[in-house]
Amino acid sequence: MRLVDAHIHVWRRDDLPWLAGPMQPRIFGPYERIRRDYPIEEYLLDVAAHDVEAAVYVQANWPADRAEDEVAWVSSLTARTGWPQAVVAHADVAQGDVRPALDRLLRYPLLRGIRQQLHWHENRQYRFAARADLCADPVVQRNVARIGETGLVFELQVFAGQMQWAAELADAAPGTTLVLQHAGMLEDLSPGGVDAWRRGMALLAARPNVVAKLAGLGTFLHRLDRAHIAMVARETGGLFGAERCLFGSNFPIEKLWTDYAALASAWRDTARSFGEAAAQAILHGTARRVYRL
Repeated sequence: MRLVDAHIHVWRRDDLPWLAGPMQPRIFGPYERIRRDYPIEEYLLDVAAHDVEAAVYVQANWPADRAEDEVAWVSSLTARTGWPQAVVAHADVAQGDVRPALDRLLRYPLLRGIRQQLHWHENRQYRFAARADLCADPVVQRNVARIGETGLVFELQVFAGQMQWAAELADAAPGTTLVLQHAGMLEDLSPGGVDAWRRGMALLAARPNVVAKLAGLGTFLHRLDRAHIAMVARETGGLFGAERCLFGSNFPIEKLWTDYAALASAWRDTARSFGEAAAQAILHGTARRVYRL
């Protein structure tokens, strides 16, 4: 069954301060194995035997003032190799008016979306945003609405404890498709933690402009866990429906603990449990629609 990989990174280490500089704590744990270049040629070798027909590059935290450089570099890879087929860039939605930044980025035909990581957690190692409730900030809400006015999506990255504010953001920007990163970043696997995540996911699923990206599920486990994948997919698919769920590999991050063959196999088996039509939506149909591939 064909795959559209809706979440990949490729990089040159020297462009990324968190890779090129001193080792910094990261949400996915120790990362010595990927403190190096990960070129598009290596990604294509990783996916070569797995019927991947398209890929979406998601910004990899270049310095904020080099967001356009990042898109230009990725576009040069596509011009040379044909991959990736779409780009999600960074723009700061928390400051001022995002439209000038969007105007610069929209000069690149591959652009399909914007990501600014809004996740906040009591654990500082899991924290990215300055505060937990940025999704409720009127500036953020206006800018996310402006993103939708250009036809771009916004990649929404929050933890369960932030989902009530994320639902407010979805209501404030009804014309913008919000792509929920990593199926809502489930990090607390206690019964109470899973219940809180499930309640938050239900809030977001009730907003028709939110879709869920099934990617990065090894982030907090540091392993490929088929049972965990099946549980998250079952809960997410039950709330959102297959037509609002899409697969992403999160390579090369997931490469820290697995290979593409094992990851693709786990997701194909999980998707098939929903039935053939739903599996096709999860594995490629939804991503093709959302990212206009």
